[in-house]
Amino acid sequence: MTGEKPIAFMSYSHFYDEHDGGALTTFCQRLSGEVRVHTGEDFSIFQDRKDIKWGQAWKARVDESLNEVTFLIPITTPNFFKSDNCRNELNQFLEREKTLGREDLILPVYYIETPLLKDSIRRKEDELAQIINDRQYVNWRELRFESFGSSEARKKMAALAVQIRDALEERVSPPPKIDEPKKYIHRASKRNSILIVDPMCRGDYATIPEAIEAANPGDIILVRPGLYQEGLVIDKPLEIVGEGERYEIEVQATGRNALVFRTTNGRVANLTLRQMGGGNWYCVDIAKGRLILEDCDISSQSSVCVAIHNGADPRLRRNKIHDGKSSGVFVYENGKGTLEENEIFGNSQPGVAIITGGNPTLRRNKIHDGKNTGVFVYKNGKGTLEENEIFRNSQPGVDIATGGNPTLCRNKIHDGKNAGVFVYENGEGTLEENEIFENSQPGVAITTGGNPTLRRNKINKNKFQAIYICEGGGGVIEDNDLRDNATGAWYISADSEPNVKRARNLE
Repeated sequence: MTGEKPIAFMSYSHFYDEHDGGALTTFCQRLSGEVRVHTGEDFSIFQDRKDIKWGQAWKARVDESLNEVTFLIPITTPNFFKSDNCRNELNQFLEREKTLGREDLILPVYYIETPLLKDSIRRKEDELAQIINDRQYVNWRELRFESFGSSEARKKMAALAVQIRDALEERVSPPPKIDEPKKYIHRASKRNSILIVDPMCRGDYATIPEAIEAANPGDIILVRPGLYQEGLVIDKPLEIVGEGERYEIEVQATGRNALVFRTTNGRVANLTLRQMGGGNWYCVDIAKGRLILEDCDISSQSSVCVAIHNGADPRLRRNKIHDGKSSGVFVYENGKGTLEENEIFGNSQPGVAIITGGNPTLRRNKIHDGKNTGVFVYKNGKGTLEENEIFRNSQPGVDIATGGNPTLCRNKIHDGKNAGVFVYENGEGTLEENEIFENSQPGVAITTGGNPTLRRNKINKNKFQAIYICEGGGGVIEDNDLRDNATGAWYISADSEPNVKRARNLE
């Protein structure tokens, strides 16, 4: 490939390029460069604005280019299917694709929500719209508002470039020699690939486990909308990403875990994961390595929604983790992990439970409306909680017991139906710069050998005392704001007074 002739043709409505400040022209340039990154050769994309010279016959030049190129890249917008030029370009290339005996040379980019594609009845009446809908497309609708330099845009561009690379390699490969008829079993190639799962059998596989089994390490599995009644086991580095609306891509498992992760690295994003009961099963079981779990909806009718153990160190971001029969997240046996911007709610046991050396980091999560404690750290659990909002839980917002020793910084713990923080049975912990307010019991209760350190917290407007200490509890309590609580700043029993160090608190 020398780049003297175009290899791809971008079909689009000029209005959207003008309206978005040349974004489609930039897309064309970026994709050309990204394919070169993955192939090591020039990849020229025909765009009529830049490739038709002044005075050159427009239709003749377009027709010539369509007959030369290997790929058509239709930019799908509401105007695309209303444009005679775009429809003609698509029809002409479909004939070319048919002549070549291929079905993978049209690469749609879904740029703006298109009503015709969403309406199944109207779509079936328009053959070209149905063809575009049935093809694997790149979803750029949300990325339209992002910089081309953003990580998500770059990843999506790279995935499209890999798809083009693989199709190019298939184009130049000689056809296999067939000695006798054989049953065809689709397998991923040895290079990194994008595999499509579609329950309507319009992709590479109809089930996700089939795609996992066939995939090579590093492959991307795109899952189209549908109901998948199966359990998933990820035992090699892969990405599994839902393509479409999350609520329409649902994995249900009965009598087993919905997802088991037991490899070194991987990513799962944009899926609805449901454990439907049938025993004591987790919805997501992370037993090893670093799983990036993003933008998923996770629940369990059997046990815990997400379990992290055996030293696993995942990243959980922007998930909804809810309605677990047990805890929302359970970190144990030296599990680690970073949980950021998740919503954890409605679970029957603690929203997050941390025990036996578990040591996760929780940042900017909302942990609320649980039927038990918001966060429970016990049996020598640890953990760092920063800038979370923990509220409206039926038991204390944070429970610390039996050697639990977390660090809490800049959290908001409020509107609980019990104490804001309860430290007991030799629990410890460091609480700094938190806001603990409007809880139905004391802001912080310390009993039975509990011994935390509280510095620079605001503990206000609770229905009882700011600090309640009894039954041999103690702690270091310095530079806190303890004003405006219903029954005062303190209650300290006589047996606990020797264990308490107080200094510079506002009362």
